[in-house]
Amino acid sequence: MGLPGRQIWLAPEESRHLPGFDFSESNAEAREKARPRILVVDDEKLLADTTAAILRRAGYNARTAYDGFAALEAVNTFRPDYLLTDIMMPAMNGVELAIAVSSMHPATKILLFSGQAGIFGILEQSRTRGFDFPLLAKPVHPSNLIERLKELKDR
Repeated sequence: MGLPGRQIWLAPEESRHLPGFDFSESNAEAREKARPRILVVDDEKLLADTTAAILRRAGYNARTAYDGFAALEAVNTFRPDYLLTDIMMPAMNGVELAIAVSSMHPATKILLFSGQAGIFGILEQSRTRGFDFPLLAKPVHPSNLIERLKELKDR
């Protein structure tokens, strides 16, 4: 029992045993796993990093990839709940990536985004193959992005 007006400091190993508090590594890992996982893919690194940072602040476990092939590798290890990908990227465009991810992990929700006007042909090709992905226009306001992700969750 402490004296009035005095604080009692516990060593870290003592504080781990306080009733109602769980500071263990496994609890932190469980909280991290409970956050929705999203992979942000854009060849514009600053845009990908900024978008991921915004999503982290909104409660998502966000990671980035800067091209389609790196994204495919990340999908296999990260297993995202959501894929947010730019359409116009070199080597593998975002629609090709979205189709590949849909085939590998059908439960992953996919949202495309683009600032290019000439994407109609790419989207039409995916529709003829049976894939119709939602699209956001760049630039997108963070609240609009988060709202669209919530809509995807409810699908």
